Amino acid sequence: MNIILLGPPGAGKGTQAKRLVDERNMIQLSTGDMLREARTSGTEMGNKVAAIMDAGELVTDEIVIGLIEEKLAGDAGGGFIFDGFPRTLAQADALGELLARKGARLDRVVEMQVDDDELVKRITGRFTCGNCGEGYHDEFKRPKTPDVCDVCGESQMKRRADDNEESLRTRLMEYYKKTSPLIGYYYAKGNLKGVNGLGSIEEVAAEIAGALE
Repeated sequence: MNIILLGPPGAGKGTQAKRLVDERNMIQLSTGDMLREARTSGTEMGNKVAAIMDAGELVTDEIVIGLIEEKLAGDAGGGFIFDGFPRTLAQADALGELLARKGARLDRVVEMQVDDDELVKRITGRFTCGNCGEGYHDEFKRPKTPDVCDVCGESQMKRRADDNEESLRTRLMEYYKKTSPLIGYYYAKGNLKGVNGLGSIEEVAAEIAGALE
């Protein structure tokens, strides 16, 4: 089964993708990860990516599709999860054409739907241990001892610089502007399923499992 996970920043796409990888043996294709991997690979494609990124330019859709095509040529496992791609209608068309050439298809597009105000509260309250990476939250998961990690005992708590309300709402607006056409595109194709992205991890996972049936 090949799927796309859609959802705004902080909706939990990465967490749910990891569960699908672990539980269904699916392969997550993250655009960012693929570009970083290609950049250091030493291959012809990798050298091209490195040159473009080092020049501060945007990697073209053609190159991203080329990287995806390389991944599709490997072991499919339980199918692929497309994460961070497509972002535009042109990319959606290109992905559809690539899958068709490979004799594959896109089975489902799962949209993780959220309430913006609740999402802002979720994201702006999160922080992590700078030593071991354990995650915490001002409201939902405080360390047992303030500012001391429950896991490693260190006091190195940190927050992401862009986990503030103004920055997050800007990112949300950018996401909605880019993604809205994709929602209609995949709805028209009959691929789209919406799930509540603001439940617990287990609740969201159960909704996604239902959407994939």
